[in-house]
Amino acid sequence: MELRHLRYFVVLAEELHFGRAARRLAISQPPLSVAIRQLEDSVAARLFERNSKEVRLTPAGVALQASARRLLRQAEDAATEARDVSQGSAGRLRIGFVGAMLYRGLPQALARFRAAHPAVRITLAELNSGEQMTELLHDRMDIGFVHTSRMPAELRHMLLLSEPFVACLPAGHRLARRRTVSLAGLRDEPFVLFSRNASPDYHERILSICADAGFRPEVRHEVRHWLSVVSLVSQELGVALVPDAMRHAALRGAVFRPLEEEVARSDAYGVWRDGPVNVLIQGFLQAMQTESAIAPTASDG
Repeated sequence: MELRHLRYFVVLAEELHFGRAARRLAISQPPLSVAIRQLEDSVAARLFERNSKEVRLTPAGVALQASARRLLRQAEDAATEARDVSQGSAGRLRIGFVGAMLYRGLPQALARFRAAHPAVRITLAELNSGEQMTELLHDRMDIGFVHTSRMPAELRHMLLLSEPFVACLPAGHRLARRRTVSLAGLRDEPFVLFSRNASPDYHERILSICADAGFRPEVRHEVRHWLSVVSLVSQELGVALVPDAMRHAALRGAVFRPLEEEVARSDAYGVWRDGPVNVLIQGFLQAMQTESAIAPTASDG
């Protein structure tokens, strides 16, 4: 049974006249007659009673008519959905993100993307960088936002944001009133650090920054989220080095000061599976580029 046969059948069932049906279908009568016979053969039932005076639906034809219309609508809907997905006006987008992206333009990019793609269903999952890569590789996620450019070859990535680390201090700290802070001034302070398990890259980067300044920090607390780092600092449980975007967390009791030294920067990347172009992923990356205000560089993973 072909969709073409069903379409011919529905038109003939409405017209009950081969000539009028053929004209509606923009074909001649012989191909219409052949198609109807082929459809009757495929369902093993006569669908029309024909004589020189009239064409009538048989009981089998009446039974098929509603189902045929429903199948044609479903086929049309499926084609429309496929076209909309290919053009980016419908579909699903599964997004992973590290928590710091909430302060790096992700909410604004979501609003921008939704305004342009109101029919796209978006789901969000907060995961660390490694967890996102696993989800991407298993096709359980479409795009992620991570802290590292070290990733499997099956993934592609794009730099979205590069910003300095800053000192995060309790508001009552002796250095909090200074405009800038030297790393040497933090040598003997207890540190709150991003967990190695949550983000090996960030953990090692902060230790490396301190090592370049000539000391190894006394790590008093390790947590899994940057917001937790700032929160513990606001409770006077230590100091920290955090991405500059975390100042937007605006937690009472924590202040942020630029470092006097030039140190390694905090980078954020968009990452997705290598493969055919996905217009939804492209569209969301464009929204993130606009909100993060950086001219990113695409790169193979």
